[in-house]
Amino acid sequence: MRHAARPVTFFMPRSRKAACRVALCLAFCIFVLALHSRRAEAQAPTGAGPDAARPVEATPAPATSTAVPPAAPVPPVFSASITRDVLIAALGFLEPRTLEAHSARDFCVWGLDGLTAIDPTLSVTVTQPTTAAPAVVHAPGTATAADKPVDAPLPATLSVLQGQTVLFSRALPAAGSHSAWADLVTAAMQAAWQHSSTLRDAGSDALLQGFFDELFNHLDPYSRYLGPSPATSDRTRRTGSTGTVGLSLGQSGRTIVITAVNANGPAWEAGVDTGEHLVSVNGRSTHGQDAATVQDWLEGDEHSSVTLGIAAKGHRPTAYRLQRVQVPPETVFASTEGPFTVLRVSSFSTQTAEEISQYIDQVVDEPTPDAPTPAPGKGKAAGIILDLRGDRGGVLQQAVTTAALLLDHGVAVTTQGRNPLANHIWAVQGGDMTNGTPVVVLVDGRTASAAEILASALADHRRAVVIGSETLGKGLVQVIGQMPNGGELFVTWSRNQAPLGWPIQGLGVMPQICTSLGAEALQAQLSALKAGNSLQGEAVQMARGARYPVPVAKILEIRKHCPAAIGSDADMDAAKALLSSPAAYKAALESVPDENSAPLH
Repeated sequence: MRHAARPVTFFMPRSRKAACRVALCLAFCIFVLALHSRRAEAQAPTGAGPDAARPVEATPAPATSTAVPPAAPVPPVFSASITRDVLIAALGFLEPRTLEAHSARDFCVWGLDGLTAIDPTLSVTVTQPTTAAPAVVHAPGTATAADKPVDAPLPATLSVLQGQTVLFSRALPAAGSHSAWADLVTAAMQAAWQHSSTLRDAGSDALLQGFFDELFNHLDPYSRYLGPSPATSDRTRRTGSTGTVGLSLGQSGRTIVITAVNANGPAWEAGVDTGEHLVSVNGRSTHGQDAATVQDWLEGDEHSSVTLGIAAKGHRPTAYRLQRVQVPPETVFASTEGPFTVLRVSSFSTQTAEEISQYIDQVVDEPTPDAPTPAPGKGKAAGIILDLRGDRGGVLQQAVTTAALLLDHGVAVTTQGRNPLANHIWAVQGGDMTNGTPVVVLVDGRTASAAEILASALADHRRAVVIGSETLGKGLVQVIGQMPNGGELFVTWSRNQAPLGWPIQGLGVMPQICTSLGAEALQAQLSALKAGNSLQGEAVQMARGARYPVPVAKILEIRKHCPAAIGSDADMDAAKALLSSPAAYKAALESVPDENSAPLH
């Protein structure tokens, strides 16, 4: 009723007398009161219709009517079937893959301690009976004459208690039955759920999260479980979202400006450039819109098309018809430091090596003083600085592929685990696409995982000089298992070994030039290198000579020669100084043992 809420104005003729006005006003008030009374009766709760839940102020319900009580809150539900399915899948995934062998019993008993982590009034115990039930064993070749009683061990019992009250108790199943163990854990969780308001407040997903958190506390720092929502976000980070063209937008007044073009996206391939104006999306003008709104216009179903009107400043718009695709996040960012190209790598996603390849193509094709007009692919840059500071790693294969862009041949990394599928020798060949351009790799105490693999591969093959501080030392590889509820298990299943045979885990990468010992020590190192000597040589040799397993005391002894630190401007200054001195660069390369001494060669 569009007009029902409009106010009604009564206009009285000016020629009416005061008495008439009073009478009319009195009659009008009586009419309004009667109308209000009827409406109040009509609006008393009836339990049906769109207005049934609306409160009626100052008008009690008639004595003969029954008011409908407010709806009770829906109690949280424990998803027993989903929990069981996830547990069966997880046990089947974990048992053959963990670095050390463990049984389903280990995993489940460890994981159930997650109940205590959520509700400290709960506890989980496993008891082994001290007495055994008598059993009869038949002697070979006889039926009953030689029967003799023996003691058959009783199975252990798992119990869930709340204080001193036993909430659940059941005999442990056979070690290899994943479904039976999943049934046990699910039943134990359900019993605890029914008696613990703390668990119910936490929610069903929290029980699984707590289970895996406690389980992985017994393994290593990097194995973990991500529930459905964070797992989706993590997959997006690794592989990209659906349906985009790879543009980042900003605003300049009432104009939408392209601030970044993702090298992995269709906009890059079409030649769209930063600084250009996005004037329309599918014919819809962007003028006066905010950047976030227009960014949403660019999103859509994967493989759908979108038409963009893009104009360089002072030029007429050009129409670009692009197909939306999954675009992994951009991870490589190029800049220059004097004559040197800097490629900062923030992480290793599914397209990082391709991004680096595209930038290297541009670098080696540019004219240089030695070759003013080089043929495509034949140029040689003054130097490339790979900035891996703060890079926490990512996809291992991308680090190996990046190494292949800079190495003629050789082993990039070896992975070793208990599962045969975890054992790989990652060898590269095909040729250095930079044509021997000097390379420096910057690292710091946050550089980890795949970034450490790349740094160690280039240093061990004497292809690059590593500058900075000791890296994090994450030399364990995780394999990802998809769970039935949409969550993911990240399970450590192998160790990384650098080309010269030393383990990355714990040790990290010892740089050839250390910047974390102070400005005076750094200057002394650079001066010595220019004279053909390496002050870091002894520390580098010690680190490269380590072999798994390395005692913690030995790891600490090695790492103290270049303590881990956050990167600083001194790293970049040292890189530029080194690349400006061929003699110093050569001496730094040769401070690493010759690769032919590695166990794999």
